[in-house]
Amino acid sequence: MNQQDIIKEIGQIRSIMEKSSKFISISGLSGVLIGTYALIGAALGYLIVYGFKSQFGYRDHFVTDEIIIVKLLLIALFVLLISIVTGVLMAKRKAKRINQSIWNATSRSLLFAVAVPLITGGVFSLIIFAKGYYGLIASSLLIFYGLALNAASTYTFKEVKWLGIFEIILGLLALCFPGYGLWFWALGFGVLHIIYGLIVYKRYE
Repeated sequence: MNQQDIIKEIGQIRSIMEKSSKFISISGLSGVLIGTYALIGAALGYLIVYGFKSQFGYRDHFVTDEIIIVKLLLIALFVLLISIVTGVLMAKRKAKRINQSIWNATSRSLLFAVAVPLITGGVFSLIIFAKGYYGLIASSLLIFYGLALNAASTYTFKEVKWLGIFEIILGLLALCFPGYGLWFWALGFGVLHIIYGLIVYKRYE
């Protein structure tokens, strides 16, 4: 066996080990689509809050109108729903292409790792929503989402960890700049997802 054959064998062994220990069915293109959904949702939210004639100046006030809050919540839930559906469908499609089961020990571990911070963040956000601390919702969701991604990175691409770190940073910045929640939402759930999706697609797909 020559050196080229040895290198090829090592590559095959590495690929088998990666498939068994990492959930690699996450689609980069789904990240791009999810980011696009988030940007559209943020744009709709901006129009609902500020209207068509608003100036892009500093936002030194908070949204307190309950009707507007409900509309923003519905937009967020709809974006979340179509994002989950898109992610699952494209993961199934990729899993079929690379001959990997979408539901296995690794995906179950990943789901549990993500569920703990996501559920905690969701309950925390509902509590501060009920208390009327609307200005903290965007930052809270970004921070807990970032923590979820950081936990998930153990079971999937290493780029997920960096996405999580940047989400946490944006969440902390959102706390420092009240009134800019929609902007940080658009950057975190929109722009960062698109960049992440393009990187994953280029490197692995």
